[in-house]
Amino acid sequence: MPSAMNDQRFESVLAELRAVVGPAGWIDDPAAMTPYVEEQRGRYRGAAVAVIAPASTDEVSRVLAHCNAVRLGVVPQGGNTGLCGGAVAGADQVILSLRRMNHIRALDARNRTLTAEAGCILAELQRAAAEAGRLFPLSLAAEGSCQIGGNLATNAGGTNALRYGVARDLALGLEVVLADGTVWNGLSALKKDNTGYDLRDLFVGSEGTLGVITAATLRLFPQPGDVQTALLAVGDIDDALAVLDRLQQASDGRVNACELMSDRSVAFTTRHVAGCRAPFATLPPWMLLVEVSGGRIVDELRPLFEATLAEALEAGELLDAALAESQAQAQAFWRLRESIPEAQKHEGGSIKHDVSVPVSAVPEFLRRAGAAVESALPGARVCPFGHLGDGNIHFNVSQPQGADRETFLGEWERCNRIVHDIVAELGGSFSAEHGIGRLKRDELLRYKPAVAVQAMRRIKQALDPNGILNPGALL
Repeated sequence: MPSAMNDQRFESVLAELRAVVGPAGWIDDPAAMTPYVEEQRGRYRGAAVAVIAPASTDEVSRVLAHCNAVRLGVVPQGGNTGLCGGAVAGADQVILSLRRMNHIRALDARNRTLTAEAGCILAELQRAAAEAGRLFPLSLAAEGSCQIGGNLATNAGGTNALRYGVARDLALGLEVVLADGTVWNGLSALKKDNTGYDLRDLFVGSEGTLGVITAATLRLFPQPGDVQTALLAVGDIDDALAVLDRLQQASDGRVNACELMSDRSVAFTTRHVAGCRAPFATLPPWMLLVEVSGGRIVDELRPLFEATLAEALEAGELLDAALAESQAQAQAFWRLRESIPEAQKHEGGSIKHDVSVPVSAVPEFLRRAGAAVESALPGARVCPFGHLGDGNIHFNVSQPQGADRETFLGEWERCNRIVHDIVAELGGSFSAEHGIGRLKRDELLRYKPAVAVQAMRRIKQALDPNGILNPGALL
C-alpha cells in the first residue's frame, strides 16, 4: 500500500479499480495470481495487490488515471515470458495484464499492415497474416504464449531479425496509454511520416516504464513460396562467417536466419531432448542452421542453394551439409536449435548472457570470452549459440560437472563482468534482445554512457512524474 494512503482510502481505490474492469478483469486470490507473479527462470518471485486485466483501451486509461492519482505502482505484463525480471511486481503494486485485449482490429493485405491489440499472441498474428497470404516475420521460441505488446515493449529480436529486423522495425504505429491515463493514438499505417519526434521509437523497448502499449500497426511481407533449410557442419567460426557472406551474396540478401550452435550445445540437446539428433556422424566444432526464402515457386531456390553450398565445401569453408528434403525435416532441424535452452537445464546451473557484437567481431568475442570464463571458473562449460547473422550470441555457461548448483550461480555477477567487459571492448551490447528489466539495471549504469542514462531519466520524469509505471524496472 502506498505510504500516503490509509487502509480505508486504499480499499476505496481498489474498489474503484474493480469497478472499472469488472469481475472478469480482477484477480486477487493468491493462488490464481501465481502465474502472474512467478518469473519463468525462477530468479524472481513477485507479489501484487491484484492482477487487473482491462478489456479495452478506455479501461486501461481509467485504471492508470486512478493509480496515478494515488501513486499506486503499476507493472504492465504481457505473456510473462520475459527473461530479465521486467514484469515483476511488488507487494504494494498491481499487475496490469493485457491478456483480454486480444483482438485483431484490421488487416490490410494491399497495404501489408495488420493492427492488433497488445494482448494478441504472437503465433496467432503469424497465422492471421498467413491466412491473408502475407508474412509477419517476428519469430521466437515463446511465440505460442508471448504477446505482441510485450514483444514491442522489450523490442524482441528472434530468428528472422537478420532479414526482417527486430520488433522496432516491424511496427509502423502504436497506441499508448500514458501514466496519467492520456491516450496517444499513433496507429499510423504509413512507411513515410516525417512529422516531428518519432514517439513510436520512444515506447518500443521502454519495458512499460513510459506508457502502456495497447495496440500496434505492424508491417507484413509477401509470403514466400520457397523456403530452403540446411544444417551445416563448420570447423571454425571464421569459416561460418564466410559461409554466411557467400549465401547472402548468392541469394541477394534472402537469408532469413543463420543460427550458430556449438558442439556442446548440440550435444546437450541430443542427450536430453527426445527426438533431437544431429545429422552428422561426428559432431563438428560448430553447426549453422541456415534458412533462405523467396519467390513464388517451390524449390525455385534449391539449385542456387545447393550450388552455393557446393562452392563453400570446395573452398574448405564447410565440412559437411545436410539439406532439408521436406518440411518435417526442416522442422526437425529447427527443433534441434530451439531445444538448446531446455536441454541446458538438465546440465545444472547456467549463467546467461544475451549479448551482441558486430558480426565481424563474433569470432574474436567467442575466443576471448570462452578463454576468459574457463580461466576464471575452472571446469565451467561454455555453451554459446544464437543468431550469428545479426551478431547476437547467447553466451551461456553451464556449471562444472558435479559442482554445487547454487555455489556456481553465486558467480553470476563475476562471470557477467568478464563477458560484458569484452563485449564493451568490441563495441557490443550487454543486452541484445531481452531488455534490462530488474536483472541488468546495474549493467546499464556501468556500460551506458552517463549522458544517455541522464537523458533517459529526464524522459521518464517527463512522462511518468509520479513514477508509477513499472517501478524498479530498467532505471
